[in-house]
Amino acid sequence: MENKIHGRTIFMAVLFVASVFVLGIKLLNPTPVQIFIEGRDTAITQIPGFFTLADVIILVVASIILAISGMYLLFFDSVEKPAGELVLEERKKRWEQIVKTLKDDQQKIYKAIIDSDGIIEQSELPEKTGISKSNVSRALDLLESRGLIEKRRRGMGNTILLK
Repeated sequence: MENKIHGRTIFMAVLFVASVFVLGIKLLNPTPVQIFIEGRDTAITQIPGFFTLADVIILVVASIILAISGMYLLFFDSVEKPAGELVLEERKKRWEQIVKTLKDDQQKIYKAIIDSDGIIEQSELPEKTGISKSNVSRALDLLESRGLIEKRRRGMGNTILLK
């Protein structure tokens, strides 16, 4: 199964990294404030550790971008379905194509198994499909011989799994 990264996610990740980089540089290396003393002599003195108005604006904007992109990456991008659900959906699509190739009773039984997320007790199939136990058993044997299902013995009955 492919792991797709959407363009919006990449954009937010780039914004996140860029804002962390800008914040790091600005916090570690503030712009030195220069003081000009005029009088007889002109002297330029640098006072490290103070932030100019431009520095403060850059820090605030970078912090806001960092917060927004971080929240997006943490909460909004991760609402994808768990891998198990994605696999189940993919299999259901494939099963829906297979069901079109089956005969009437086999279609009903196969559809009932799909509707139960690919696993069902054999004893439940007659009541769900309206097909007699013997015809259910015969249809399951045919489906198993075609490699579409698997029967697993559980106690006195069978559990049916779609392949």
